[in-house]
Amino acid sequence: MKICIVGAGAIGGYLGAKLASSGAEVTLIARGAHLEAIRAQGLKLIMADGSSQVAMPKLATNSLEEAGAQDVVILTVKAQSLPAIAPSLPALYHPDTIVVTAQNGIPWWYFRQHGGEYEGTRINSVDPDGIVEANIGADRAIGCVIYPAAEIVEPGVIKHIEGDRFTLGEIDGSKSSRIQTLAQVLKQAGFKVPIRNQIRTDIWVKLWGNLAFNPISALTRATLASICQYNLTRELAREMMSEAQAIAEKLGIDFGITLEQRINGAEKVGAHKTSMLQDIEANRATEVDAIVGAVAELGRLTGIPTPHINAIYASVKLLEMNRRDAEDAEEEKRG
Repeated sequence: MKICIVGAGAIGGYLGAKLASSGAEVTLIARGAHLEAIRAQGLKLIMADGSSQVAMPKLATNSLEEAGAQDVVILTVKAQSLPAIAPSLPALYHPDTIVVTAQNGIPWWYFRQHGGEYEGTRINSVDPDGIVEANIGADRAIGCVIYPAAEIVEPGVIKHIEGDRFTLGEIDGSKSSRIQTLAQVLKQAGFKVPIRNQIRTDIWVKLWGNLAFNPISALTRATLASICQYNLTRELAREMMSEAQAIAEKLGIDFGITLEQRINGAEKVGAHKTSMLQDIEANRATEVDAIVGAVAELGRLTGIPTPHINAIYASVKLLEMNRRDAEDAEEEKRG
């Protein structure tokens, strides 16, 4: 099976390294110093237990055209990057290529093969011009919920922090032969790969906490434990999650756990910086549109008020705008 990882950063690199080590024919799409290091010495993976391995992909490149047709394309770039790269993705396809959408937040395909009154509705927060859908297509798409945590500690070196589960699901709820084959390949690489017939529920359960804790942490620079243990921010998270729960239930989602159980689970993670806080600290664009903005959009669609979500979304968007303005001003000074 020919597998291309588009976005071989922390999670993509973790996936790619283990797949390549298990014998899969892996192409990594990366850039900059990280790409050069992989080309020169392979991709080193340091596991949570301290063990390490060096994987040699079939190809490491920044060119999708050079990669050519693949059996599986796994998109591990962040949601806000998808519209820019989407027009190049067809270079990776043959007629039966499948595309695994491994982004946080509400996916662009959410209302495709969904059924009900919102069937076919585009979520503008994640695919404003329809470019992503036009260049992937619902028939190729397979949903994925990412649970591991990893980081790039230096170019060409990925450190695995915790977790090994990648939940998969066809967007029509079927257990197709193609998804079973993909799950088996991932299992052979050492991952836990449950196949769900309700992948949207899994997406919501993860998103339920992320839509509150990620932006609150980005604004306050606080860890998960701090947010959960400080009464005011815990209550703010609860209000945001309550709004999201009302939307999800209107869309037919049953979380299966209580709101307090979800908050307590986040608290147990401890002094962890969310991915959105890490992006803010590294001056990277955040996933706020897919994680928070899309939920606010679904609130408008379903007629569910989202005052707390709206306020936090606006605050993070302003933070990003001010940061970009400061960077532009600094660039002008440098001439």
